[in-house]
Amino acid sequence: MTENGWSRPVDMIRDIREQIGRVIVGKTDTVDLLLACLLAGGHALLEDVPGTGKTLLAKALARTISGTFRRIQFTPDLLPSDLSGIYFYNQKKSDFEFRPGPVFTNVLLADEINRATPRTQSSLLECMEERQVTIDGVTHRLEQPFLVLATQNPVEQHGTFPLPEAQLDRFLMRLSMGYPSFEEGVGILKRFRAESPLGEVVPVASAAEVADAQRLAADVRVSDDLLGYIVRIAEASRRHPDVALGVSRAAARRCCAQRRHTPSSKGGRISFLTISNVSLRLCSATV
Repeated sequence: MTENGWSRPVDMIRDIREQIGRVIVGKTDTVDLLLACLLAGGHALLEDVPGTGKTLLAKALARTISGTFRRIQFTPDLLPSDLSGIYFYNQKKSDFEFRPGPVFTNVLLADEINRATPRTQSSLLECMEERQVTIDGVTHRLEQPFLVLATQNPVEQHGTFPLPEAQLDRFLMRLSMGYPSFEEGVGILKRFRAESPLGEVVPVASAAEVADAQRLAADVRVSDDLLGYIVRIAEASRRHPDVALGVSRAAARRCCAQRRHTPSSKGGRISFLTISNVSLRLCSATV
């Protein structure tokens, strides 16, 4: 990771944060958590009302990495093959050829993911968990790094299909942008007065450098005390009478992975609540 003069992954993350800051006004906690999700090799679900900058944040992050980026607008008529790809018959070669789908990328933006049918949503399960796609009995490995940034509107439910628990469990975090403050609102109007500053965002990291940073971050030691703390919280959520579905084993494991990349105590508290919020489901009587 010395090609561009970087000596540590933290320098790369600082450059990415600076580029995102050209487009996103404020929301530093959300941006930092999203970057921690990137380093942990997880996926993020951006859930908020329209107009809060979910898609813009995902596109800004994708532009900072000089890898491949694909965006899919999820609709009810979207088919699983539209995501994974198909084998088609090439008449010139008299043979079947594989045409890769948009999941063969480094950063995949699944816009309004809950507008696709459960059948199409399930086509992402293998991709997100195992970083591979199996089509007609043939397994294809995905590019590394592989990051899914999905957005959904939690308010409008017409024509939508709620994500099943198995799909939610694939996400490391569920993040919310929220409305801007007064000062941030004024800054947004000034910044977007002429045209979107998204074109000013330039790549500051290659896909290989991000993958190297993920491998380096995975070697960070986590103490037994912290591991026990994570397990105790997960077990407590499963026994709580007001929780219908507690934190899963996979969610606890991903929390451990993400905690390596959020060294501050504040970040640790936010990260666990953010991760457990993906898996936790309260009883209907308590909602």
